[in-house]
Amino acid sequence: MALLVLASCQLMVVLDITIVNIALPDIQRSLDFSTTSLAWVVNAYTLTFGGLLLLGGRTGDILGRRRMFICGVLLFVLASLLGGLAQNEGQLLAARALQGVGGAIASPTALSLVSTTFREGPDRNRAFGVFAAVSAGGGAIGLLAGGVLVEWLNWRWVLFVNVPIGLLIALAAPRYIRESERHPGNFDIAGALTATAGMVLLVYGFIRAAQEGWRDAFTLASFAAAVVLLVVFVLIEKRSRQPITPLHMFADRNRAGTYGIMLCLAAAIFGMFFFLTLFTQNVLNFSPLATGFAFLPVSAVIAVGAGLASRFLPVHGPKPFMVGGAILAAAGLAWLTLTDVHSTYAGSVLGPMLVFGLGMGMEFVSLTLMALSNVPTPETGAASGLLNATQQVGGSLGLSILVTMFGTASTNEAQKQVPRFLAQATPVERRLFAHTGLLPGSWGDEVLTAGVSAAFVVAAIFAVVAALIAVVVIQVRPSDLERFKGGPPMP
Repeated sequence: MALLVLASCQLMVVLDITIVNIALPDIQRSLDFSTTSLAWVVNAYTLTFGGLLLLGGRTGDILGRRRMFICGVLLFVLASLLGGLAQNEGQLLAARALQGVGGAIASPTALSLVSTTFREGPDRNRAFGVFAAVSAGGGAIGLLAGGVLVEWLNWRWVLFVNVPIGLLIALAAPRYIRESERHPGNFDIAGALTATAGMVLLVYGFIRAAQEGWRDAFTLASFAAAVVLLVVFVLIEKRSRQPITPLHMFADRNRAGTYGIMLCLAAAIFGMFFFLTLFTQNVLNFSPLATGFAFLPVSAVIAVGAGLASRFLPVHGPKPFMVGGAILAAAGLAWLTLTDVHSTYAGSVLGPMLVFGLGMGMEFVSLTLMALSNVPTPETGAASGLLNATQQVGGSLGLSILVTMFGTASTNEAQKQVPRFLAQATPVERRLFAHTGLLPGSWGDEVLTAGVSAAFVVAAIFAVVAALIAVVVIQVRPSDLERFKGGPPMP
């Protein structure tokens, strides 16, 4: 029951990234977002989530993990309610950012509670297998749930649905989860703020570059300010007695490699869900509900991959699953680069998604176990927060890079398609194009598909980099295998 409560929270938090994805076209029409600024509906959540995960994990270590777990869930519920009631772009983005704060408290404390509730060995391996499958598969489940809610109700219910779920989790937590031991310490507020602000400005720079170009003054200023803040963050962490990011964690070769792999693969998975959602609804003309069902097979193969990894990892170690999972992810994304306006779901989308999902299921289990293996109990919150932070920050930063590539490629394709459209357009179509700037029909599909295909090229490169890190950096020792089997570590 404790695992059910904790995994349900993780599902709610992860699901909220993609359940909103399925509603993006409706949100865009309802609140007048542009296509490039639409990414902020995702990024406003993932950036505050990723930027504050380290602080959220630390609050659980100091104040009690169960207590902060419940507080994070309730804050998430409140923000979801406000987001569902939003009447304009600013209100929605503010609510999404507040959701990120709640998730940043709830998610790392949930992972820490899994780590401290289950003994190292087969029990913890299985628990992490469930948790990792939920983390990876929650995205696809979110698309299905979002499709049902948007189709039958409206986009606001993709946020309202969190309210009853979150309240049930908050009520069940005191009954089934034991409070953890507190570890007195201080909060590294300066570190949390500089890290979050630096990442927000970095992502903003990439998104603005897609809209205004790389020579734009605000684009360059955003990148410069981001670099300064992130350097200040590192200096703060070096001098702090109780840093929000214990830099000594990066001294462990395997843990540092794990964070690097997670950073790259998060960028790939965020991009896959974001751009395939646009492609299936706008080019294949799927309804929100049909789009949700289209992604459902991904959850099944992610569960298969996670089950295989959790079962055979104690025997073979995590490295084969890290390397193999990243290669499968890269292969699936490379396959998706072949999509065009004549592609079909069965012929061009389903196969790549299944290959990608199998690889990601293998990855999430092995990465979670490696990141939290041999971590002292007082630092499990920081380690959990750091793993989650690399996932969310990697996803946000990666998505912003992919959106930039999408914007550049689609703009180039539009320059080819506009003359063709104008040569065949009626006077009414020309006036509408002059007013909206959007190409209709097959011309618009060509532009969108060119951008999506280019984005998948970069996403595949991210997955290849993850595979190279796994090959070169990860080294599994005999003592690591003993811990995964539940035996005492070897000297």
